[in-house]
Amino acid sequence: MRILIVEDAEDLGDAVVTRLRASGHSVEWLRDGEAVLDWARDGAFDAIVLDVMLPGRDGFSVLRDLRGAGLDTPVLVATARAEVNDKVGLLDLGADDYIVKPFDLREMEARLRAVSRRPTAMTASAMQVGDLVIDLAARSVMVAGRPVECGRREFSLLEILIGRLGQVVPKDRLMTQLFAFDDDVSINAVELLVSRLRRKLEGSRVDIVTVRGTGYMARASDRP
Repeated sequence: MRILIVEDAEDLGDAVVTRLRASGHSVEWLRDGEAVLDWARDGAFDAIVLDVMLPGRDGFSVLRDLRGAGLDTPVLVATARAEVNDKVGLLDLGADDYIVKPFDLREMEARLRAVSRRPTAMTASAMQVGDLVIDLAARSVMVAGRPVECGRREFSLLEILIGRLGQVVPKDRLMTQLFAFDDDVSINAVELLVSRLRRKLEGSRVDIVTVRGTGYMARASDRP
């Protein structure tokens, strides 16, 4: 993943950056809240770790700016405030999750993986998971900014699986939804369709997993 860290404490910021880079992520580090909006607009980040108590603009203001500008990059807020009202306020402003300081770096990484796996509603007709963008109105697919040509059924399969991200979709349900009842096809047609879609999504941060004896599941990958 490509991650933006916004943290003014040198010791904590250095520890977080070192840990994430060691895990294979691309990381940028800002020490105040003034330039976060510009960096978030231009940096194509998969997630942001945002401290609340920042010099200049605090985390509440930064989060309000990000969501007000229409940016839906997942935000994990790091806060020393343990009061329920503060946590509720952050979530209401658009934070995807929060972690209370001091925290274990393993928990931070787990929470980052979790928020990055959630589908991001970009517009009323588009959704994003990692570097995969699906435009439901135009019925188009992009991977890391690259257009991917999908047939009608391939697109429908992707839409179904992403709509139930992290959940198993039974093979017989896919058969019913993707093929008309009068189509002369076997249950293997679903397997062939999944195989073609997997090839087209190679290198993306979305995997289509076979759950033996049941069906298929789309999940966000942790690949950087």
